[in-house]
Parts: sequence; C-alpha cells; structure tokens
Amino acid sequence: MTGPDDFTPRLGRIRDVGKAGGKRVQTQLRRAVARLKKSGTKGAFTGKRYGAGGAARTRARTSRHLARQRLRRVVVKVHIARAGKTGPGLYRAHVGYLRRDGVDRDGEGGRLYDREREGLDPKKFLERSEQDRHQFRIIVSPEDGAALGDLKPAIREFMAQVEKDTGRRLDWIAVDHHNTGHPHTHIVVRGRDARMKDVVIARDYLMHGLREAAEDIVTGRLGPRRYLEILRARHSEIGKDRFTSIDRELERAMSDGRIVVARAQTQADRFNRHLALARLSHLKTLRLAGPAGPDEWTMKTGWSETLRDMGRCGDIIRTLARQHGQRREFRYAETLAADAAPLIGVVLASGPEDELRDTRFLLVEDFDGRAWHVPAAAIDQANAPPAGAVVEVSRSKPEPRGADRTIAEIAERNGGIWSESLHAEADPGSTNEYRLAHKRRLEALRRASLVERTADGAWKLPEDFLERASAYEEQRARGLRLRTLSWMSLDRQADLTADTWLDSRAANHPGLATQRAARLAYLRREGLLAPGSDSLSESQRAELRRTELQDAEARQASASGRQAVSMQIGDRFGGRLEGHVNLAQGRMAIIGNEKAFVMVPWRNSLGRQIGRDMTIECTARGIGWTIGPERQRGLSR
Repeated sequence: MTGPDDFTPRLGRIRDVGKAGGKRVQTQLRRAVARLKKSGTKGAFTGKRYGAGGAARTRARTSRHLARQRLRRVVVKVHIARAGKTGPGLYRAHVGYLRRDGVDRDGEGGRLYDREREGLDPKKFLERSEQDRHQFRIIVSPEDGAALGDLKPAIREFMAQVEKDTGRRLDWIAVDHHNTGHPHTHIVVRGRDARMKDVVIARDYLMHGLREAAEDIVTGRLGPRRYLEILRARHSEIGKDRFTSIDRELERAMSDGRIVVARAQTQADRFNRHLALARLSHLKTLRLAGPAGPDEWTMKTGWSETLRDMGRCGDIIRTLARQHGQRREFRYAETLAADAAPLIGVVLASGPEDELRDTRFLLVEDFDGRAWHVPAAAIDQANAPPAGAVVEVSRSKPEPRGADRTIAEIAERNGGIWSESLHAEADPGSTNEYRLAHKRRLEALRRASLVERTADGAWKLPEDFLERASAYEEQRARGLRLRTLSWMSLDRQADLTADTWLDSRAANHPGLATQRAARLAYLRREGLLAPGSDSLSESQRAELRRTELQDAEARQASASGRQAVSMQIGDRFGGRLEGHVNLAQGRMAIIGNEKAFVMVPWRNSLGRQIGRDMTIECTARGIGWTIGPERQRGLSR
C-alpha cells in the first residue's frame, strides 16, 4: 500500500468468531438502526414554530459568538389581544392608555411614532385596525435603556429585524416611556399586514426570537458588557427587594424548600458562592429565608412570588412618587386588618399595573388625607371608577364571579360537564366571544388545578366548584373588594339639584366639613332646605332622584330621537344594552331598540355585556335581566 501514511499489517489469529460475537454485532446494528429511525421520526405537532418567524431563531446573529452573559440584557414581553365583542373600543383604550402614561425624555407627553414619522395621530391606525381579529402588544425594556438615550432608532432597527425574520411588512406604532426607573417602549402591531392577511407569528419566535433580536441590536449599539460591568450588576442585586437573577439560580438549586450552597472549587465558584450567601442573608432580613445548618437554608413557602410582588409594588410606588411628590407617604390597602372598618375616599388617579392587558391600580385618598394603593386585582376593570369618584375599599367575603355561576349552572344540567356546545345549547343568544370568555376563565382555573379538561375539549367540574372558585378569587383579589359609592366628584355634587352621596349620613366625616358646608349652602339657596335644617327628608331625596332621572331621559330622547319608556311592575322590555350614564344617584344602564329606550339601575355584571340583546322585567323585588334576544322587542305587559 502506498501513500503518505504507509503502514504494515500484522497478521495474527482471527478472534471472536463464536455466536456471542455475532450476536453482539447484530445487537449493535439493531440499536444503530433504531437510533436512526428515532431521529428521523416526525414528532407531534406543537405549534411552536408555526407561523412567521418559525425558523428565524436558527439564523446566525451578529453577536451570537459572545458568551450569553456578555450580551446586553433586554426584557421583552408579548401579549396577543383578541378583539372580542368590543374590538375597536379595546384597541382605542389601549392606545389611549399608552399615550396618557407615556413620557418622553424631555418630560413631554408620550408621542407616537412608526418606522418613518413621529408625533402621529393614532386615528388612522385605529381605523385600519377596526376589522383586525387580534393585535400584538410588545414591551421592549433594555437594561441599559438610559445609556441608549433616545430609544426610537433602536426600536426602528428592532422592528426592521422583526419584519425581516417574519418575512412581511408590519403595520405598527410605538411610544416610549421614560417616567419609570427603567426606560421602555410599547409597540402595537396590527393583526393584519399590508395585504390584509392575518399575521400569525410563531410562538417560539415570540417567546425567544424577539428577545434575541433586541439583545443583538442593543449589544451592537452599546458594545458587549465588560466583565467588570457584569460583576457590578450581579453584586448590586444582593440587596434588592425584588426577584433577581441570583434568586432564579437559587430557585433552580432548591429542593423540597431547602437550598444547599455548594463549596467553591474555582475563582468563579467563589464569587457565585459569595453572591448566594449574601443574597440569602438579605432574604433572611425579609423573613423569606433562614439558616438550617452549615451552608443550608430553608426557604419560606412562596418566597419567589413574594419577591416579585415586592418588585411590582416598588415600581408602582416610585411611579406614584414622581407623579404626586417624593415626600408623600403611600399605604397599601392589602395591609388593612381583617376587622378594619371600610376605607372610604376619593380616587386620585389610576396607573398601569399590567400594561399589556390594560389592568390598572387606583390611588385613593381617604378623608384624613392619607393615600392608599388599591391593586388591580381588587378592581373590576370593566367598571373601574374615574378620578374623583367616591369609593369604598373593604375586606371581601369569598364570592365567585358571575361567569363561574353561569358555568356551574350549565354543568349542573349536564352531569358536571361544561363545553362550548353545551353552553350554546343552553344560551342560544350567546356569541362565540362570550363563550370564549367562559372558556378562558376555565383555563385560568385549570392552571390553578381547580377544574379538569377532558380529552374531547370539555371541562369536568368538581362538586364544590363554586366554593373553590370563591377561594381562588379571594386569593387573586388579595382579600379586597372595591365598591363605587358615587361616580361623581365631591365638587360636582356640591351644586347639583339631585340626591347626592354628600346628602347621605356616610358623608358626616370631619374631613368633609368644607364640602358638606358648600352642599348645604346650595340647597338653602335653591329653597330645598329650610333654615336651620342640615339634612333632606326621605321624600325630598326620592323626589330629587325622580327629577334627575327624568332630565337624563329627556336628554337621551332628544339626542337619539326615540321615546323614553317608564317601566311599571309587570312590564317587560326587550332591546340592546347600549351603554350607561352616570347620575348623582348612581350609574344607569341604557337599553334601547329602534323606537324606544329605558334607563334602569346598573349592575356590575353588565360591564362586559354592552352590545348584547337582553330582556328586562320590572318586578316588586326590582329589575330582572335575561341575556339574549326575545322575539318581540320593545315594551310588553
């Protein structure tokens, strides 16, 4: 044999010629074939890569040669908002929140921009979005956002990369928020592209690809993180009252509620060990961890979620301090004792708690001048009171949602089973969006292990479903309940010819002396209150309520060109829930058809029913509601 690598074979006795040797070869061959078959088998469809951008993560990024820790870190959050029954209104509200909460670097209000222009009017974008089934809401928050300065160039580059990855031109607008400790950008992407085709983006790309693209762009603009920067950033996390990357590592190392800090073998291990022990010592001061032996710690149940809550509360307090003054003290309504008297006050402002889903907290000032933070979980977002409204915050009794009662009622008729088809059969007037809302509620309860989903897509409910749903809701709302006492501000109530909350006994608080005096002076000027008297009689208040309602009906009749109907006991009226109007006596629902309308007291359960057909009946006990169309629309007796 010739060649650059010559060798001389050495002849010898042939070995391993028995049956065992042959079997071994056959076994190895079968295993190799099995491995090849397994690697070539098509796995089950998961949908992770279905849609635009499904293969984008496999493409090389300019910074992928860097170690993960050297990349500039960027937090990217994504939410797909479904249109539902009130799609255009939902989209308008979200863009309105973004503009209202947005603050540019110069302190001016949030200005919308797109790939080319700044200071956009969102009207045209919202008009284009009216028929979209969904929209993508994205938050991009670079850890070094302050170093970037103006975020617009980086965001435009980011969206150009997203368009390149997804292979389509996207219709989007954005607004920067510089009013928190972490500058970030909100991006709204339409659910349809320039060719009016639905935009479907792969889940894998939404969960990972967007963040990788953003990190690549920020790293390219600021350069990789230096090792000294990394060490300082890691060390700064030790004393933070929020969930940090050190906590994430501790969580991964935890077993049965215990953490054992391993001995160090290298210089890097010694640094990480120092971080872990220092962080655990800080968590001990927060009563979230405690030593259980040499290098062993016991963690309090729910410690990681507590840290996340503390971080959210800290962000909210910093935002409020910027808006309402650094010296003001803020209290948390969650700290109210179980037997504490209800907290009554005025809504000062609202702020975003989950900016993707438009859930907002309230800042309430009681009549002693103290400011209280009321979490979004305690507020029915469909019936959230405006600034100036008078509200009551109290410890809540466990109570299921209206959707839970509907689900339980349908399941009771069908052996403990709920499904969309069973719901449609029980309520033919229900829309797909309405049934989908109940399905989403069940999905949330399933994640909490309260219900079970069967193989055919139905839902199996336990016998104590309503009790479990009540307990879940109490935990979710943090044991609080908010009730609106008056939708009108105290200043507006002072000079209204109507029955106001200021006329009630609940308003006899020393902190309301000025408002009460102004109200009494107005009533005396109008001849409604005799000299020396300081309260209206029940008959006077009833007459004021009747007059106010008649005036509101007259205004609505003039604006709509329809007749106002006054319902008597035994009357029924069919129409569509058109909306509501806020009066001094409370919020009134407007149900109408082509020729007439009626105003009746509002119920909070109607907040998500606007636009639906319904029938109401006036009984001796009050107004009864039936959701769904009736053959005869209008008044019947």
